[in-house]
Amino acid sequence: MQKMPQQIDMASLARYLEDHVPGFEGPVHAEKFTGGQSNPTFLLQARSGRYVLRRQPPGELLKSAHAVDREFRVLAALSGTKVPVARPYHLCVDRNVIGSMFYVMSFEDGRIFWNPALPELPRPDRAVCYDAVLRTMSALHDIDVESVGLAGYGRPENYFERQIGVWTKQYRAAETERLNAMEALIDWLPRACPQDAGPSTLVHGDFRIDNVMFERDSYRVKAVLDWELSTLGNPLADLAYFCMCLRLPSDGHVPGLAGQDRDALGVPQEAQIVEGYCALRGIELIRDWDFYLAFSFFRLAAIAQGVKARALKGNASSTAALRVGEMAGALAKEAVDLIGARA
Repeated sequence: MQKMPQQIDMASLARYLEDHVPGFEGPVHAEKFTGGQSNPTFLLQARSGRYVLRRQPPGELLKSAHAVDREFRVLAALSGTKVPVARPYHLCVDRNVIGSMFYVMSFEDGRIFWNPALPELPRPDRAVCYDAVLRTMSALHDIDVESVGLAGYGRPENYFERQIGVWTKQYRAAETERLNAMEALIDWLPRACPQDAGPSTLVHGDFRIDNVMFERDSYRVKAVLDWELSTLGNPLADLAYFCMCLRLPSDGHVPGLAGQDRDALGVPQEAQIVEGYCALRGIELIRDWDFYLAFSFFRLAAIAQGVKARALKGNASSTAALRVGEMAGALAKEAVDLIGARA
């Protein structure tokens, strides 16, 4: 972990939290969690216990990006449902307190597996872990958004069409050089976009194995983390993004399983993951799977480009930001290779 930037008045933060978080008692010591490129996240240690503070990064931000207020809203909505999340305590929209909007939630003590090969687990346990992740994803997509107060959380219609437009704009706003593969995707994706099938659901937006926390002594999911990109839309976006992450190189900043023997590892094949998800949700097998994967690569490439732009401006939340930003071209090329001559 890294220490909290010294320009933040910790005594002032402690007084603010004592006034707004029931039972909170200062003083406060804060350290930044390593990893993460978007919204800086800190462990707060106070006399009353441990908490987590998640804030917008300082400096000029892209429109609609780093929406910590939306994260807070979805955490509040999911509290007490079958989708486990940290307990949200307080959202601060007053940027004068620490320099940007932030919220405070409970600290959850559990295990996070950063490598999808799960090298720290016995081989027979790896499939159990993946099954728990898949069941949690299915439970998320089965949430009744109206009953939890999220009916207006997004515009569910024409999800992929709108998402392609949003991420194209985000990419253009952060563009630092021409990437031919991104240009090909920006041209092909709108033309290949399938009609949305089935009802919309709550979509996490960044559903990967390292955003799922497990209990310390079991493979029960304790909390799903990092809800910044959540919205209403097509649940296949989450499934494809999860599978896309598993296709990444094993030695990348976000490690994947490319080139690894899944049978030897004891982790499910992509086809088994897709079939298992469909069975859990009672839906037909998925058509246009290459489109969903290509869109996932495109979106992650646009996110990486945004990280690079923030790094060049000095606003990135991690020292590894430039390395992450350089992923944009490789990710876009993966998508173009996937769809081949159709692009």
